[in-house]
Amino acid sequence: MALDLFSLAGPVLARIHDAEDAHRFTLLALKTGLVPAPTIKSDPILEMHVFGLRLANPLGLAAGFDKNGEVPNQMRRFGFGLVEVGSVTPRPQAGNPRPRLFRLAEDRAVINRMGFNNEGHAALAKRLQRRRRQGVLGVNLGANKDSQDPIADYETGIRVFAPLADYLVINISSPNTPGLRDLQGRARLDALLARVLPARDGVGRVPLLLKVAPDLAADDKADIAELALHHGIDGLIVSNTTIARPGLQSRHRGEAGGLSGAPLMAPATAALAEFYRLTQGRMPLVGVGGIASGADAYAKIRAGASVLQLYSALVFAGPALVARILTDLAARLRADGFARVSDAVGTGSS
Repeated sequence: MALDLFSLAGPVLARIHDAEDAHRFTLLALKTGLVPAPTIKSDPILEMHVFGLRLANPLGLAAGFDKNGEVPNQMRRFGFGLVEVGSVTPRPQAGNPRPRLFRLAEDRAVINRMGFNNEGHAALAKRLQRRRRQGVLGVNLGANKDSQDPIADYETGIRVFAPLADYLVINISSPNTPGLRDLQGRARLDALLARVLPARDGVGRVPLLLKVAPDLAADDKADIAELALHHGIDGLIVSNTTIARPGLQSRHRGEAGGLSGAPLMAPATAALAEFYRLTQGRMPLVGVGGIASGADAYAKIRAGASVLQLYSALVFAGPALVARILTDLAARLRADGFARVSDAVGTGSS
């Protein structure tokens, strides 16, 4: 019943002029129980062990949907194997001026220039301390726009959230914070990893992942892969939103910000396959960007993803999409003779 409510509420949400207002209404509905989330059981073939964690299935909710950790348990019950909250910065941050979130219905895509708007470390930590721990939870860490030492912001985030999360993400790939993507350059990334990994080791062995952009040059990808292996980061998330605008039809196609959704599927999957090749399958990869079907999910796995994440497709298809993807993914694995997800990882990358 709860999943079917989207067929009624979806058209209403689509008519709300400002997409950010529609999103806030969605969060409110989840918080108040207006849209009760059922508990979806995963097919055993989808069970995963990665980053030292057991996942009921490899499909996760990407960061950005629940920046302030308001509804992680509610979203988990729609069938997600993991839920990632954030991005969160040390100090509260208003983000960029509105409007800053745009639905591109014709392209099944979203453009955002939110600018790490969030309530800050203290507010998120308080919510997570009160939360009943259910499922696998990740916290995506960002840096304040006016920070004099962005790496210190990540170190602080690690110390605050290591006791509260199952994994942490260093997000250096959002296009909406000036200068942030510069941290992906070889020298600055080397310095960042040399600081954040010891910070993590000082508070325990929570898995620490790095989230990268899809718009990287070949040399940058090679440098990131080399440094990730050298420093021993636990995994890469490939990828964040893109600043490219590949053949869009919507009137919003010229808006500044990061593009996500269906147009990101091909370039993000190509970047994923390249990172799988560069890391020689020695590091778990999280495939993000454009997943809207079981076929998309399977393509990411065969390109090298051990874990998957989605967000934008929910804007157009609603939460019932999660169960549909998982059902189709399990069927595709069985049809190709795989006994488990891990057996299929990277099988299409050669």
